[in-house]
Amino acid sequence: MEETSTAGQRRLGSVGSMATIFTRIIDGELPGRFVLQDDRCAAFLTIEPLRPGHTLVVPREEVDHWTDADPGLLAHLTTVAQTIGRAQIAVFEPSRIGVIIAGLEVPHLHIHVVPIDQMGDLNFANVNRDVTGPELDDAQQRLVEALERLN
Repeated sequence: MEETSTAGQRRLGSVGSMATIFTRIIDGELPGRFVLQDDRCAAFLTIEPLRPGHTLVVPREEVDHWTDADPGLLAHLTTVAQTIGRAQIAVFEPSRIGVIIAGLEVPHLHIHVVPIDQMGDLNFANVNRDVTGPELDDAQQRLVEALERLN
């Protein structure tokens, strides 16, 4: 059975449904390389990045579509994405930070925050499926350190 909150969002992971992969990462059931966490969301590196430092900002609440999110939650996620973007600029020195809310691959609202130098850097056909653990660890460490400096 699904529950619906007052804002109309589907709460996956309720009775009769399974938690999304992102909830399982946030809950520690699956590994994740976190760069920032608070009581409303978590930000962690994707295992198939478009570019080094590609981070997902995910609410703890399982909201499927971003259009169904509580406006306060969406504003918070955007603020966190902006903070992550500032750290990515400091670490990776891209021309811009791209932000995408697509939501086709996992039915759990998430914001992709990606260091980019050109529009093609946001093409999901170009994800790096061969990124290594040490490369992800390095990006995580550098972003965490940059976030600490920014605070």
